[in-house]
Amino acid sequence: MRFILDRNTWQEIYGSISKNKIRTMITVIGVLWGIFIYIALSGAAKGMDNGFEQQFETVAMNSLFAWAQNTSMPYEGFKTGRQLQLKLADASVLKNRIPEIQYVAPRNVRGFFGSEPAIVGRGQKSSSYTVYGDFPEYTKIATKKIYDNGRFINKEDIEQARKVCVIGERTEKELFEKDESPIGAYVKVDNVNFQVVGVHKFVPGGGFETDGDIFIPFSTYKKLYNTGEDVGWFSLAAYDDADVMKVEEDVKAVLKNIHRVHPEDERAFGSFNLGEIFNKVMGFSKGITFLSLVVGIATILAGIIGIGNILLISVKERTKELGIRRALGATPREVRSQIILESVFLTMIAGVVGVILGAGVLSLINRFTQDIDFPYTNPTVPIPYVLGALALMVILGTLIGLIPAQRAVSIRPIDALREE
Repeated sequence: MRFILDRNTWQEIYGSISKNKIRTMITVIGVLWGIFIYIALSGAAKGMDNGFEQQFETVAMNSLFAWAQNTSMPYEGFKTGRQLQLKLADASVLKNRIPEIQYVAPRNVRGFFGSEPAIVGRGQKSSSYTVYGDFPEYTKIATKKIYDNGRFINKEDIEQARKVCVIGERTEKELFEKDESPIGAYVKVDNVNFQVVGVHKFVPGGGFETDGDIFIPFSTYKKLYNTGEDVGWFSLAAYDDADVMKVEEDVKAVLKNIHRVHPEDERAFGSFNLGEIFNKVMGFSKGITFLSLVVGIATILAGIIGIGNILLISVKERTKELGIRRALGATPREVRSQIILESVFLTMIAGVVGVILGAGVLSLINRFTQDIDFPYTNPTVPIPYVLGALALMVILGTLIGLIPAQRAVSIRPIDALREE
């Protein structure tokens, strides 16, 4: 420790490095570039992770959606092109037959998929809005952020077919005065009075609805629009340990069985598997992270080998100097420590500068991607990863420094003094 803190030690290191500054700088840049690539690529991959997690933060990552379409194959006397219709009872069948399903939420909508929007008004104000008929289970699949003094649809609303609704932030601004509380007030949905029980917050990229959508109980929707037992589509969420791809296949198989559809008819039911998409995105992001690690370590290793190279050249050029030090009493341990310390010092300088440059580039990327319509946010590298990379560089710098250090201590003082 005393040797490391000795001023003369660092003077000798500086003198050795400054003898050929350009050569040293070029070699250090090789190590610097490696840690820079690692920080930049790992941070960029983390930014993608953060972006997609934010994009899906209010939607279960193992969720999927299923709806009915037209058949494309004849089956059991039914002709091709039969229009299928999901029913409310299908939800119970799916839940009972597929144990991997955690939640099933039947949904209906007016003002979407080509249907006419609902006219919602209050007093002299009115406008067109999308109205959803939902069950409370829907919030288990796609979380709705409700203002503190409000709530979402509950079980009693469904059982009693209450005329209650949850409106969006934009709906509140358009139908209510600035300082007026909408909770407990009434709005007309297609000329039927509904009491407002909640206002849902709008989360950018956080779901599929907008800030103007209105939610009412599924049972009330059924009476209001005379939809009977018809369901527009199912929102489903599987358990965390379930294979979402397998669940999707099972859901379609069960629906085909219920509605007497040919087992090989792939067009009868449509689906959108959010879990599959999320897994692909996460897999791609992990691939980028792994690639950055491989490329970064390979580049760092190449640079460190370069440092070992210039130290071997330095030892050759300083043969006489080392001989004099040995003749004056310097021990092999002191000479070896001197060379290894030079190697670690150069490696650490390169590493720290590379980390700073990488962090600067990530900061610029974050600044320029804040306002773009792409799931990307806060590209960073966890501190343990950075410290781990620097620790690896110290270890490699020490190991590579052993080669020229051993070369230095193997020189006999008498032979060194004869060198010209």
